[in-house]
Amino acid sequence: MAKKTAQDDPLSPVTLAVGQEDLLLDRAVQEVVAAARAADADTDVRDLTSDQLQPGTLNELTSPSLFAERKVVVVRNAQDLSADTIKDVKTYLGSPAEEITLVLLHAGGAKGKGLLDAARKAGAREVACPKMTKAADRLGFVRSEFRVLARSATPEACQALVDSIGSDLRELASAVTQLTADVEGTIDEAVVARYYTGRAEASSFTVADRAVEGRAAEALEALRWSLSTGVAPVLITSALAQGVRAIGKLSSARGGRPADLARELGMPPWKIDRVRQQMRGWTPDGVSVALRAVAEADAGVKGGGDDPEYALEKAVVTIARAARSGRG
Repeated sequence: MAKKTAQDDPLSPVTLAVGQEDLLLDRAVQEVVAAARAADADTDVRDLTSDQLQPGTLNELTSPSLFAERKVVVVRNAQDLSADTIKDVKTYLGSPAEEITLVLLHAGGAKGKGLLDAARKAGAREVACPKMTKAADRLGFVRSEFRVLARSATPEACQALVDSIGSDLRELASAVTQLTADVEGTIDEAVVARYYTGRAEASSFTVADRAVEGRAAEALEALRWSLSTGVAPVLITSALAQGVRAIGKLSSARGGRPADLARELGMPPWKIDRVRQQMRGWTPDGVSVALRAVAEADAGVKGGGDDPEYALEKAVVTIARAARSGRG
């Protein structure tokens, strides 16, 4: 879960959200926007990617307004800002405007570290949004979600939910919300089993697993069931991308023990074992074909096509064929 440091006021002049966990980064932004709109319902929100914040743009957005309106300026992937734009941001940090909250989303690595250091030195409120790669972290996240919703869940129920849903925090958060809305009293392992045994088989990650294993018919069945139960298409493309990339990473890595490969590739050891089983039949050309299919599907579900379901079905079939390309 996101951990706040420095000031705790969402309306601090500058909030720095650091990490690579998309759900937590989005929540950091949502918290600031909600606080600003609670103070002023007419708050103007500008949500920009790094390439949209050109030299001079920040100065324009933060210039005094005749109407003295409250404003939130969000800058995503701040580590990718150009050198001239970073100069603008550093200058602004020295004298932030009143009634304006600047939110910088930064991946936290070495790239753009000068901006990160400058924001911290200026006293920015910081929210840590680390990628949750360990099962224990995801378990802690689930427990925290239940606490935030003031609901009781047994340790066994929390573990069963992580086991059923997988590593996607958005899906885990959605599952917790659904359970707390539908179930009265303490949520136990039996409740989780009733809701997610069977449904878990239709999760976005199951679609991806069946596809990268070359099991096209099963992947399509899981895909259709996922869509019918409300799984967002974008989550499915994300899972497909992760599945194919994992195949590519492991196939190009040096041999070794799962623990060693886990450190090298940034995967948990259990996933190394699973991907090794899924790799049979894959070739470098097959990985390239599959990645292109995922990219096309991602564009299709984000408005680039007329039929997101067809885009996903096409990607699943292409990936499954690619998975069998080296089997002769």
